[in-house]
Amino acid sequence: MRVLKFGGSSLADADRFLRAADIIANNAQQEEVAVVLSAPGKTTNKLVAIIECAMRNGEVELQIKELEESFRDLFQAIKATLPTIDGTDFHNRVQTTMLQLRQFVHGISLLGMCPDHVNARIISKGERVSIELMKAALEAKALPAHLIDPVKYLVAKGPHLEAMVDVDSSTQNFRNEPLPQGHVAIMPGFTAGNEKGELVTLGRNGSDYSAAVLAACLRADCCEIWTDVDGVYNCDPRLVEDARLLKSLSYQEAMELSYFGASVLHPKTIAPIAQFQIPCLIKNSFNPQGAGTLIGQDTGEDKLAIKGITTLSELTMVNVSGPGMKGMVGMASRVFGSMSAAGVSIVLITQSSSEYSISFCIEAADKLKAQRALGDSFELELKDGLLEPVEFIDDVAIVTLVGDRMRTSRGVASRFFSALAEVNVNIVAIAQGSSERAISAVIPEDKISEAIKACHVNLFDSKHFLDVFVVGIGGVGGELVDQIQRQQHKLSEKGIVIRVCGLANSKGLLLDSEGLPLDHWRDRMSGATEEFSLARLIALVQRNHIINPVLVDCTASDLIANQYADFLAAGFHVVTPNKKANTSSMAYYHQLREVARSSRRKLMYETTVGAGLPVIENLQNLISAGDELERFTGILSGSLSFIFGKLDEGMTLSQATEIAKSNGFTEPDPRDDLSGMDVARKLLILAREAGMALELEDVVVDQALPPGFDDSGSVDEFMARLPQADAYFSQLIDEAKQEGKVLRYVGEIIDGKCRVSIACVDENDPMFKIKDGENALAFYSRYYNPIPLVLRGYGAGTEVTAAGVFSDVMRTLGWKLGV
Repeated sequence: MRVLKFGGSSLADADRFLRAADIIANNAQQEEVAVVLSAPGKTTNKLVAIIECAMRNGEVELQIKELEESFRDLFQAIKATLPTIDGTDFHNRVQTTMLQLRQFVHGISLLGMCPDHVNARIISKGERVSIELMKAALEAKALPAHLIDPVKYLVAKGPHLEAMVDVDSSTQNFRNEPLPQGHVAIMPGFTAGNEKGELVTLGRNGSDYSAAVLAACLRADCCEIWTDVDGVYNCDPRLVEDARLLKSLSYQEAMELSYFGASVLHPKTIAPIAQFQIPCLIKNSFNPQGAGTLIGQDTGEDKLAIKGITTLSELTMVNVSGPGMKGMVGMASRVFGSMSAAGVSIVLITQSSSEYSISFCIEAADKLKAQRALGDSFELELKDGLLEPVEFIDDVAIVTLVGDRMRTSRGVASRFFSALAEVNVNIVAIAQGSSERAISAVIPEDKISEAIKACHVNLFDSKHFLDVFVVGIGGVGGELVDQIQRQQHKLSEKGIVIRVCGLANSKGLLLDSEGLPLDHWRDRMSGATEEFSLARLIALVQRNHIINPVLVDCTASDLIANQYADFLAAGFHVVTPNKKANTSSMAYYHQLREVARSSRRKLMYETTVGAGLPVIENLQNLISAGDELERFTGILSGSLSFIFGKLDEGMTLSQATEIAKSNGFTEPDPRDDLSGMDVARKLLILAREAGMALELEDVVVDQALPPGFDDSGSVDEFMARLPQADAYFSQLIDEAKQEGKVLRYVGEIIDGKCRVSIACVDENDPMFKIKDGENALAFYSRYYNPIPLVLRGYGAGTEVTAAGVFSDVMRTLGWKLGV
């Protein structure tokens, strides 16, 4: 015997209803089958709405007619595909149902209330319609069918709207009056009968429970729950794009998942089938060939220590604390006894080791009942100060990890809490059962999405998403976007997905939380007119619960640099070749690092000094290892490296500058390079990384122009005047040659002081052979002396710099990827 259950989504229209009938027919050809059906589509919701409207003395006739019409339309659509179907019993059932519904509604309107026993009879009518229609459909397929009345067979106890079935008594009823052989047995879900023979319901979504109970009573070989998803996922696939379909679950794992909110399963479903070791298969009626998820004796084929991440929301945390708690026998009993008496269900419990407080979670709807019950039970203790005022924390949720093998896997809790900390989720409370099968954290409800995504990324072999916002899409920024586009396929093979969610320049802004299409992105940007703003980016990230946003600032803007702290505080990593932030005041320099630490975000600025050279990283590693910088000298400008190298070859300053400008080596205004301020900023960054508390004005700068040279006017005017500087440099070059030296524009740190100037260096100096746009940096330290640590390579060019920025973007994932 096999029990099949079909939910409302599997019966919502004619195509789905007939697909369910085909599945039943295919199974019936192989073995005995019993079927449990929900109401079609949203029928139960419509019936609940009719009751609520009737209690308000509203007009419900139109709603009843619409419901009646939906049943008739469903039948007609099925008949169009299955013309031999006999609708006599179905139409009689619909007519009787609508007549009874109108009678009930009339009484509700007069009373202004709906007694629970009437409510149960109304909201269960959709299931009765379902079974009549399925019986007709199966008989049209030449399959005899028999209807089971659950009020007659299933013995239930408890309230009319939340009853529990007595499996032993119900089993005896089936033995006393067996089902006919050779027939498909069809039972409406969601209902049973109490000791008075009255219809009771088993709680909303109770058809799963009905199927499990029927399987237990019949000692079925298997219970199949047919729904609209492929099975049980390790987390909500609506929140996590690459949520994993689980092949199997143990009964215990399924119980934990269902209790803590997994929507595929009803919390009461597992107990009846677990009691009799009946396997339960979760299948998709839209994909009957899919394997589904098997609940039973877990075979371990998923090879996962953690099977699922699930959430329970709309909760309130209650804290009962005070000096009177410690050592007072029976306090916990009184707390939970008062909750039980008030009918308040407790979801999670945790207690401090000092016995000073007891905390527990309840459904938010029960908050007022809990307040009254605790106030009454502890009136004297509260009055005498033995207990502090009971604290209620609203709008919380529970995130739970579930897995049988968690107890033998080290570091699960650590990774769980680290994942939550990564996305700045505050943990209100923690609870873990002695079985170590589940560990739960109470968190703010508005952080559920971020928590689930972060946990999935860190606890499963999941895709790593980087959502990048590029501000400044000229040379370096534009090349970066092109490099990302070229690398997307290769990175996806490694499980890394980079989505460019934002592009901005001084003229416009493009945003898309799913990632902008990068084909012809420049054409799209030409039509963008929305102004860039921090608020717009933060709103997009928060609205779409993006957990790894990365701001890439490829501008030279002070305005953007001055907002880095705000971006970091808002949860963005910040990657930049812009030197303005790190050469602003020391107060802002320290603020950025403090905000980055507190928000667990990364500030990456490797390209501010050496373009693609790993300058900052190597210096930081030296300092972290206990080394100390004693002296530094370096060529830090690719454009000035090119210009001064050409001077060696006999070119004049004006000629070399003109060539560098035309080749794009300098800034559009070469004075930005020749002034030496760019080198000064780089030198200051290095000094600060080495621990020196210096401001930009502390750097002595000798520009790469003759003393007193007039550098005013437009770029064209300046370039026309530049040959006047050639004689000065010719003289310097001649003097250097006489000594066997060459001119280089260098930055130096000596005795804690920074200077940028033109220097004469001989062949023994590391800077002697540096030309053609190369950078070279010589670090003299306690460990590297008298021979310095030298880094050398191209320090200019959009491709090299963009590649360095790209590397920094990837390093924001470094600790997760183990690199």
